[in-house]
Amino acid sequence: MMRDAHARVLEGRSLLARGVSMLRTLFPSVSVSLVPEQPSDLGDSGAPPLLDAYSPSSSLTSVITALERFSAPVFVSSVDLAFPDAHAARRVVNELGDADVCLPLTSTGLVPTFAAYRPSCLPSLRNLLACGEQQITSCFSDLTVNTVTFDEPSQFLRIRTPANLAAVQTTLTGGTRNRQPALVAIVGKSDSGKTTLVERLLPELRRLGVRAGTVKHDAHSFEIDHPGKDSYRHGAAGAAAYVVSSPKRVAYIAAVEHELSLGELARRFFTDVDVVLAEGYKRTAPHRVEVFRRGAGHREPLCNPDECLAVVTDAPLNYPIRFGLDDAADLATFLTLRLDSLRAY
Repeated sequence: MMRDAHARVLEGRSLLARGVSMLRTLFPSVSVSLVPEQPSDLGDSGAPPLLDAYSPSSSLTSVITALERFSAPVFVSSVDLAFPDAHAARRVVNELGDADVCLPLTSTGLVPTFAAYRPSCLPSLRNLLACGEQQITSCFSDLTVNTVTFDEPSQFLRIRTPANLAAVQTTLTGGTRNRQPALVAIVGKSDSGKTTLVERLLPELRRLGVRAGTVKHDAHSFEIDHPGKDSYRHGAAGAAAYVVSSPKRVAYIAAVEHELSLGELARRFFTDVDVVLAEGYKRTAPHRVEVFRRGAGHREPLCNPDECLAVVTDAPLNYPIRFGLDDAADLATFLTLRLDSLRAY
């Protein structure tokens, strides 16, 4: 199982957010099963955690815990499901009837991690656990089981390895992104390490399946094109905007009457990315993560605790969300689980 599987991203949203959103179209209450020692950051999914009552945790113990907690039929769906499908879930729930269990049947077998269970399953499931068996389907001979046939096993594909994630991403196109990118600024006082953090965050976001873009704020005028170049002559001759294109890079150059806001830049130039990381914009960014490094010589951070999402620091600051200077992987997970809310600007 991959680390942070629930934070992996497809089509601009974490697997967790995709799954919870699907379930909320069908059920009034949705919880996320967690092992007690697992970090309980569920981002902006809004779903409460349901701590597994058994150790070691497994799909079996999650089902048992849910049935014991709610004393009612429950529908379970794996958090690492690539394509959570409300229609498929509705079919399974509608076919439960008086049976103990209802689950999909595909050409590759039964799918017990996308299934409806009644409390009447509990004795058999508990007996399975007591015998040291973790395969839920091993007790189905003692239960009344309904199945729903699905032609495509890929409907229930789980993102369990980096290869799974990469394979699924190759089947998706940029046209699936119909929302503006998430936006967060890395801010801090001079020499705090903003660029270093951006450099560390980018590969971690990529590991999670996130397509990221960056913006670097320059408080002064700058020139990206230079006299003597043919492209520069285009601009000097009066082109309102011009593009320099090569097989590997493209640059769009335009004069502006006023500086574009960070939100305008994100919406205008980053339509094909999941998140934009900005360096700077310390006062105008809608969402901020501050870097505060003791070695930079500053006495206090730039932001108050309520003015930033999190602080990245080596100082003992009393902020609600704090990461160490080397915690880029954890910060990437934190941000990925909030992509939906980071799109508000």
